[in-house]
Amino acid sequence: MRSICVFAGSGTGVHPEYMQAASELGTTIAGMGYRLVYGGSRLGLMGSAAEAALSSGGKVTGIMPGGLLHGERVHKELSEMISVDSMHERKAMMQQMGDAFIALPGGLGTLEELFEVLCWSQIGIHNKPLGLYNIRGYYEPLLHMLRHGIQEGFVAESCMSRLFVSTDPAELVQAVSHELPVTSDLRWLSSAYRKDVPE
Repeated sequence: MRSICVFAGSGTGVHPEYMQAASELGTTIAGMGYRLVYGGSRLGLMGSAAEAALSSGGKVTGIMPGGLLHGERVHKELSEMISVDSMHERKAMMQQMGDAFIALPGGLGTLEELFEVLCWSQIGIHNKPLGLYNIRGYYEPLLHMLRHGIQEGFVAESCMSRLFVSTDPAELVQAVSHELPVTSDLRWLSSAYRKDVPE
């Protein structure tokens, strides 16, 4: 494994622990020798994780739509900045470049990225590990919702085995570095569809 893609909010949250945790994650990723791939912003938890990784001598790749590159939100000191045409292309490239994924607390964009990666894992499009950095129990309501979905028959039980949840950055990075989620248990995914999906 060479890189970890981080999903995170562009806001700071209302508690200082969020920014501190993002910084600790960036430091940990760099310290373990992995490249950090993320959305390219200098703001909020995104910026904190990237800045910490850079300060620790790590490599950081940002991916951002071209229309946003001229604003104040873009981080100008990354190891690599990739400009894409759309938010859809940004997500696709982040998923392609990441060998594993970790979601920090964040808003709708973070949740969208998280659920897309989780869904694609479940149906067999990829088999990459996914971690939740559960600072201040941020993801407890989401985990409760997933368990409720399982109980009500809408979410496969294997969903929970695809998520590594921790409040310790080193433990989380170790988990997504060395473990893989279970393979798809859905039989309707055709080989023809697989051919259209980037590995």
